[in-house]
Amino acid sequence: MKKIGILLLFAAAIGCSNDADPEADKSFFTKFYDDSNFNVAYTPLDAVQTSSGGYLVLGLKRIIDSDGSSIDPGVIYIMRTDEFGAFVSDIELDETFVTPAPAFLDVNGHFYFFAMDSNGLSTQLFEVDENGQVAQQLNVGGSYPLAAGIDGTSLLLLNYDVGNKMTQMSVVSTDGHIQKSKEFTIGAGDGPEEPIMNHILRTGRLLPFQVGKTTGGLYFFNGFYNYTLSIVFTDLSADNPQGVIQGNQEDGGMSQVFPLSGGKFAAARFNYGDNYFLPQAALTQSGVTSCADLGGNPFPELSPNAPVTIITTSVGSTDRIIYGSNTRGKQIALFGYNPADGTFIGSKYIGFSNSFELASLTPTSDKGLLVLGTTYIAGRFPRICLFKLSAESLGDSFQQ
Repeated sequence: MKKIGILLLFAAAIGCSNDADPEADKSFFTKFYDDSNFNVAYTPLDAVQTSSGGYLVLGLKRIIDSDGSSIDPGVIYIMRTDEFGAFVSDIELDETFVTPAPAFLDVNGHFYFFAMDSNGLSTQLFEVDENGQVAQQLNVGGSYPLAAGIDGTSLLLLNYDVGNKMTQMSVVSTDGHIQKSKEFTIGAGDGPEEPIMNHILRTGRLLPFQVGKTTGGLYFFNGFYNYTLSIVFTDLSADNPQGVIQGNQEDGGMSQVFPLSGGKFAAARFNYGDNYFLPQAALTQSGVTSCADLGGNPFPELSPNAPVTIITTSVGSTDRIIYGSNTRGKQIALFGYNPADGTFIGSKYIGFSNSFELASLTPTSDKGLLVLGTTYIAGRFPRICLFKLSAESLGDSFQQ
């Protein structure tokens, strides 16, 4: 297997030092992982930090045609770096394993992700060790994993049941057993299925599928229900949802929701290309409502229907909500909010010379932040990039 070369760039806009300082080098770096094969494209999905301080990146690797197109979504790819972001090793899974849910899940220092066996269309749970090697593979069942999350020491999984045209949500133990599960109809006919399959095959717009649990104990997912992309609240016992926040087919809906204390949510929504942030949203968890009625702060600088990642993290001694997204200017944008009242604190932009797109945000053990993204070398070759932001740099932007 060919080793990926590394381009190390320090941007003046982010800051750097010429002095050799190992601790500073660990807390703050920017790395691009290049490949001399121009017909190879990388799609990063998520990253986790290991106990050694290094990082594991989950992604896809695919071959693109000479005209830049590709009908192959790619093989599953895992890259390992050290604590300085330097490349250590990588592996590719067998090509029969496809469509990983874009989440690398850390449960007590063990790392998991879901993908599908294309031979039987059955979802598999993979455990990866700290060396970036697959430690075990377990058959879970259910086709086409869309999203995944963590519920304590269990895993949450959102599937598309292609045979029955249902959205399926499950609680899965780390040994691969389904503890709870419920299916909800996407609607009759072929119309609702088309955007789901376009997402899965990466032949159309990627949709913000999500799965989680509220602070009050209800489960929720962002997926198709009755013809439209919706937030669905469920106890995974009743046949019908407890609450539904409807979007507008695939043209409008919630981009991301993050449960906060007191029953509030940090949320984002999109509507026909426009983007809105709601850092203190009171989402109705019963009955049927519309996300179009939620309002929110418009962000015209973001790319149309921009993907949004929301996390909470400590900045110094202060808790912050961090929103991450993509700008029209091809930068990664971070926005900080006070979780107590939703007030805006500050922003930070990542990007210089090349184009950048956000994949995930991961708080690190040193109270910094790992930003995983895609960069386009020479404007056309998709490559993985890592930005490690120090606690100090986060404080400069998000602590007041």
